[in-house]
Amino acid sequence: MVSTPIGNLADITYRAVHILKNVGLIAAEDTRKSSILLQHYQISTPMRSYHSYNLQKETPRLIRLLKEGQSIALISDAGTPGISDPGYHLARACMEEGIRIVPIPGPAAFLTALIASGLPSHRFVFEGFLPQKKGRKTRIEQLAWEERTIVLYESPHRVLKTVGQLLEAMGDRRVVMARELTKKFEEFFHGTLSQLKNHLETKAVKGEIVLIIEGISKREKKNENK
Repeated sequence: MVSTPIGNLADITYRAVHILKNVGLIAAEDTRKSSILLQHYQISTPMRSYHSYNLQKETPRLIRLLKEGQSIALISDAGTPGISDPGYHLARACMEEGIRIVPIPGPAAFLTALIASGLPSHRFVFEGFLPQKKGRKTRIEQLAWEERTIVLYESPHRVLKTVGQLLEAMGDRRVVMARELTKKFEEFFHGTLSQLKNHLETKAVKGEIVLIIEGISKREKKNENK
């Protein structure tokens, strides 16, 4: 399981490049996107798609190849495979079949955003993407009582709706929105949920987004329970 850059192609380890050049096959979430990285580092290893729409069919195929002695590198669209992508399905299947998994560490968007957010990072909870429909309201209401810093992923076309729902459930907490991380137009918005909501109502945003939200304080939690 090989971590790849989340934006800037220079953010890759020597070990990751070496692995990608020397395995027999690369299983990529998006072969078109991954081909940009492979071409940049002159990696000619063959690729095949492995994503949420074909994992039921592809997982057994990859397991069979591994059992036959093939070496396979799993990469996601960007960052560390297995985080908010289908990579954990293959990892679980390998574990069940007694196949060794070798993690190659590297970038992850939620950690990159968290360390630059200025919000407490000694204790945090990573929620990935919120449910789009069923269970969404319940999940947000549960997170409203979370004392740790909360880290979410969100898409640009849903972020305004999400921020509005967070504001309604949590009150006007501190929040940081990070987008286009490690890229030319990297941006951090620091403020409160209401300020971010106003910002998003007047400015369309692009790129994958990370939201870092302040957890509820023990004092506030105590007052709410009275």
